[in-house]
Amino acid sequence: MSGDQVDVVLRARRAVVDGTERPASVGVRDGYVAGVEDVDHPWGAGREVVLADDEVLLPGLVDTHVHVNEPGRTEWEGFASATRAAAAGGVTTILDMPLNSVPATLDPAALAVKRAAAQGRCAVDVGFWGGAVPGNADQLGPLHEAGVYGVKCFLLDSGVEEFPPLDAAGLQEALTELARFDGLMLVHAEDGGELHEHAGGPRFADFVASRPPSAEAVAVRTVAEAAARAGARAHVVHLSSAAGLAEVRAAKAAGTRITVETCPHYLTLDADHVPDGDTAFKCCPPIRDRAEQDALWRGLLDGTIDCVVSDHSPCTAELKRLSEGDFGAAWGGIASLQIGLPVVWTAARERGVPLATVVGWMSSATADLAGLGDRGRIRAGNVADFAVFAPEQAWTVDAQALHHKNKVTPYAGRDLVGVVRSTWRRGAPVDLDDPSGRLLSR
Repeated sequence: MSGDQVDVVLRARRAVVDGTERPASVGVRDGYVAGVEDVDHPWGAGREVVLADDEVLLPGLVDTHVHVNEPGRTEWEGFASATRAAAAGGVTTILDMPLNSVPATLDPAALAVKRAAAQGRCAVDVGFWGGAVPGNADQLGPLHEAGVYGVKCFLLDSGVEEFPPLDAAGLQEALTELARFDGLMLVHAEDGGELHEHAGGPRFADFVASRPPSAEAVAVRTVAEAAARAGARAHVVHLSSAAGLAEVRAAKAAGTRITVETCPHYLTLDADHVPDGDTAFKCCPPIRDRAEQDALWRGLLDGTIDCVVSDHSPCTAELKRLSEGDFGAAWGGIASLQIGLPVVWTAARERGVPLATVVGWMSSATADLAGLGDRGRIRAGNVADFAVFAPEQAWTVDAQALHHKNKVTPYAGRDLVGVVRSTWRRGAPVDLDDPSGRLLSR
């Protein structure tokens, strides 16, 4: 293949290719990977980029769980700020959740409204999930045909009135409809009957106790049984507990078509180190103790947990009630879209987990979940989306320097290792001020 003509070639002494780290050169033609060869391969290139010795070439990350909140609650985030944050963090594709925007993405008309709001505002590629709520089972097929990658439901109050939860009968109806065309159901799996009353207040332990692991375990079992009856695919979002993990493991062993994700905050933050009154740490399910965290890492390493996503769920500083410190009144959600990779890598490095493994959880596995076969890996034929990552560079999170619209994050002041030095989309470095990202359809 000597002399292959490409537009640009990237040469890296360290690159994550086929799940391993090795030297490689990557040729790019017309925005796609033309081939992957030895690092010194004599490409005929119009431009050559040689990575520094301390840099690793990664596939662009795919984050399949992002709440952009536009239109309707754009003061919480928005496509422009969210996709700039994504690009700054090495994320080249995001999938937007159907709720917290108004209208919620519950039918093709609402999807069209959201796509119109995103058009011309995105620095990275953006796809969309639809939603399943009581009474819209007849819209799941049309949403699928309109290009959503699947639909999401809640089994308890979502926190916004326009996205009510499904009861057991509604869940079964939706899964049965999705099975008809092999659609994917994402589920916020907490069982409301297992929650305990929380009077509010500043004690984080009280909030955690109100949402015990049993709520997740019961809900995961409910989802698995309903999916098995329907012959449908189900995906459990933001797993937080060993009890929930055990239910997923049992369902997979039984042949149920179920997958599961977890998030940086469950892998790196623990309840014993959350300051009372610091509502930046509030999310649902809650951050749990170190034993639960260790179980999640074991679940990732043995393949029970399929992938890691941000669940970027920002809101305004006012809604976090930071001055009051009331975990009952504050909005629940963690903002981490821009810093997910270094957060997870810092913890993985301490546990002896290779960078290539982390990248697999956050790129190829997430791409596979959504059926995005043209991204998530550096291989011929895929879109030429990359992140240039310096895995040993130390830094401290400055919340004010993040591109998130609202600068509230529990990682403020946290010491991390790993810096995304540049992000490439379709064979060119991303300009954060150039909204040339594409809107994707299944």
